[in-house]
Amino acid sequence: MMQLKKKSMKFINKTTLTTLFLFVFAIHFSQVKRQKIDGVVGVVGDYVILDSDIDLELITIRAQGGDISKITRCELFGKQLEDKLYAHHAIQDSIEVTDMEVNAFLNEQLDAAVEQLGSMEKVVKYYNKKNEEDLRNHFFDVVKMNKLTSQMQKKIIDEVEVTPEEVRNFFRQIPEDEIPIFGAEVEVAQIIIKPKVSEEEKQKVVNKLKEIRTEILNGSSFFSKAVLFSEDPGSSSIGGFIKMNRKTPFVKEFKDVAFSLAEGEISDPFETIFGYHIIMVEKIKGQEVELRHILMAPKVSQDAMKQAKEKIEAIREKIIRGEISFADAAKSESEEKETKNNGGVLLNPRTMEPRFELTKMDPSLYGQVASLQVNEVSRPIVDEERGVGKFYKIITVNKKTEEHKADFSKDYIKIKEIALRDKQIKTIAKWTEEKINETYIKINEAYKNCEFTNNWVKK
Repeated sequence: MMQLKKKSMKFINKTTLTTLFLFVFAIHFSQVKRQKIDGVVGVVGDYVILDSDIDLELITIRAQGGDISKITRCELFGKQLEDKLYAHHAIQDSIEVTDMEVNAFLNEQLDAAVEQLGSMEKVVKYYNKKNEEDLRNHFFDVVKMNKLTSQMQKKIIDEVEVTPEEVRNFFRQIPEDEIPIFGAEVEVAQIIIKPKVSEEEKQKVVNKLKEIRTEILNGSSFFSKAVLFSEDPGSSSIGGFIKMNRKTPFVKEFKDVAFSLAEGEISDPFETIFGYHIIMVEKIKGQEVELRHILMAPKVSQDAMKQAKEKIEAIREKIIRGEISFADAAKSESEEKETKNNGGVLLNPRTMEPRFELTKMDPSLYGQVASLQVNEVSRPIVDEERGVGKFYKIITVNKKTEEHKADFSKDYIKIKEIALRDKQIKTIAKWTEEKINETYIKINEAYKNCEFTNNWVKK
């Protein structure tokens, strides 16, 4: 049955890496008829594949901690052939990737690489380039091709759907000994009480930022002040530096201020969910802004934490005595707007369903619910979240399902996901077979004996 079980390099996720290690696949491409390159091992449409590209893929996988002993050059070559096929037909289908889009993504990846390695100079040296411009030129086409590839894949499967009848037939065709086993699942609900930050503490932070702002205007270094005072873990060590555009995922309040300032201007203190900030814009490059910022968050007093704990303990006692249900207490008392109206029930961020498979839960949440029985209410738990700070919560398990063999009626949503994925794989396989037949493809003799998943040699 189950094409789902086939080993295929085509679905290696290109978005999970956080730095430019993703792009050390370094796929140089050029017009085949215009330029001949030594070491060409394959041609797909207007794209070429070099033997060195495969070497670089192996180096990258090893650098990421992967086990290259189980990956063959033939598999990597097959993956590159697939990528080129997608990119070639993306262009044929008029899928457009703008230079602005490529540069924005490239900037994000370079920023991540700088954060990991320490400086742009170290990034340039790591990739053995002459300077930053050489580095950017080297990866621009690689980023563009990766985007073309992903958009072509998305286009192929965008309209693929499965009907209830298809899901039923898919499940019936699974051999008895291959029916999936789903792990134990729980439905979890919580009530959150946040300690109150005093107005006095908020004003204290605002006054400190005003003081820092005045010192910078009088000649102090913003870089040094950010290193000393900023509480943003992602930028404080590099002087609060951030490069962003309007699509960068920052909170609205931060963006509004950042894009309202002129070069060299320093904002007054302003508030976001993370605390209070000041921003200094260094450069404006078209739609992109380079800035530095300092973040300081008001501190919660021990007295405020004590009051929050006493409040949540009182709520817990009422639930245990049966004076109010957990769901009703969440609706009336919880200070988490995302869950209170749903009786405190948490949604699994992966499936958007109120069920969590225990073995796949966030470790911290697992530790809090693993020992709870159904309808048991935990003791108050101190938790902390960026943008929220410390707070108290109580948790209960509404339902618990033990590990079991997939049941069509109980596990329909999960089975539907598997059936849809299976149909998407078959759709891509059919598309690939058709496009291979109509596309110019040339394979070097050294790779013609590879056992490819697809018919690249057109036998």
